[in-house]
Amino acid sequence: MENYEGFKKDVYSLTKIDLDAYKEKQMRRRIDSLVNKNKCKTYAEYVALLKTNKEVFDEFVNFLTINVSEFYRNPEQWELLTKEFLPELIAHSGQSLKIWSAACSTGDEPYSLVMALSTLVPLNKIKIFATDLDKQVIATAKVGLYSAKSIANVPADLKKKFFTPVGNSFQISEDVKKCVEFKEHNLLRDSYPSNFDMIVCRNVLIYFTDEAKTEVYDKFCKSLRQGGILFIGSTEQVIDYKELGYKRRYSFYYEKV
Repeated sequence: MENYEGFKKDVYSLTKIDLDAYKEKQMRRRIDSLVNKNKCKTYAEYVALLKTNKEVFDEFVNFLTINVSEFYRNPEQWELLTKEFLPELIAHSGQSLKIWSAACSTGDEPYSLVMALSTLVPLNKIKIFATDLDKQVIATAKVGLYSAKSIANVPADLKKKFFTPVGNSFQISEDVKKCVEFKEHNLLRDSYPSNFDMIVCRNVLIYFTDEAKTEVYDKFCKSLRQGGILFIGSTEQVIDYKELGYKRRYSFYYEKV
């Protein structure tokens, strides 16, 4: 299909999602499959459908924002977080930590943070700020109903304490849900909140161009307090971390210096 440049401009005007920030080959392949699924022959035809069909529009945004998530993804990293980094942050800032779960998808990550923190501080001291640009996944997160597969890595004691079986699914407790504030936020367009003890953003920026990654990591650094921690995915790394103002503690933990 031709005129992908024009399509990118149309998408931005409709959704405020900047496709230039994503690796083109991967993203275009994903989009083309969706265009074909909706039996459109051109990008222009698909854009016209996006403008008139809310169901197709919602499907597009959800598809575009690549929502793959699970609780305690890479459990060994969460164990390190719980045993080393969270106690360290609590020692510095007290029990009321300021934590941002960015691009939080269906809530698996911020709820994992609440459960990890609950082993160290009372639940009523925990408040996680969680954001995503996709309204649908935020709605799913607020419901808090998950498959057995998505909670497979949750430690057994926490699973028993905070989840209730509902048919083939599991409902997270209201006590955990109360600890998370969900909001819409676009990492590439919106202003960033500040003075966080920790920012968690895992397995999202791998789809971004190097320029977009650097921009986001720079903004994250500015949003952290001095000594604050950035927690990223196991396959990710901040290439120019020194120039951006980080010290690398592990390949997936960076401290603002």
